[in-house]
Amino acid sequence: MSIDIDQIKRLRDQTGAGVMEAKKTLEETGGDFAQAVQILTAKGLATLEKRADKAVGEGLVFSYIHSGAKVGSLLMMGCETDFVAKTEEFQKLGKELALQVATEEYADVSALLAAEYIRDSSKKVGDLVTATVAKLGERIEIKAFTRYSIK
Repeated sequence: MSIDIDQIKRLRDQTGAGVMEAKKTLEETGGDFAQAVQILTAKGLATLEKRADKAVGEGLVFSYIHSGAKVGSLLMMGCETDFVAKTEEFQKLGKELALQVATEEYADVSALLAAEYIRDSSKKVGDLVTATVAKLGERIEIKAFTRYSIK
């Protein structure tokens, strides 16, 4: 079966895998894109388990202010390197999590991670973090968050 370059690019974009790894996985799955994503995500998560003891000493602070400026949030998210902190994926995750924090009072990080994602009820917030971790290949940790509300 011939693997299309667009398939490889799409798989790389979704999983963060290298060109050759994406091509090889697509060939192994007979072009089954969904199965290739599952395999590459599992490989990424297995690699991350080996990195569980790495320090999360870099990161960024994210904010969200809802229209009307009556509700807002701050979220501090850490990662291993400043390179990852500057990536589009890391920053997108931070913004989404800050928005999520503004939606309700969460008792702690575990409660936030277990919550239903506001943009897609079929996912948990923890699923977003896991997907980004698998794609970037580094630990990501929500270090702190707070919600502010005028009411």
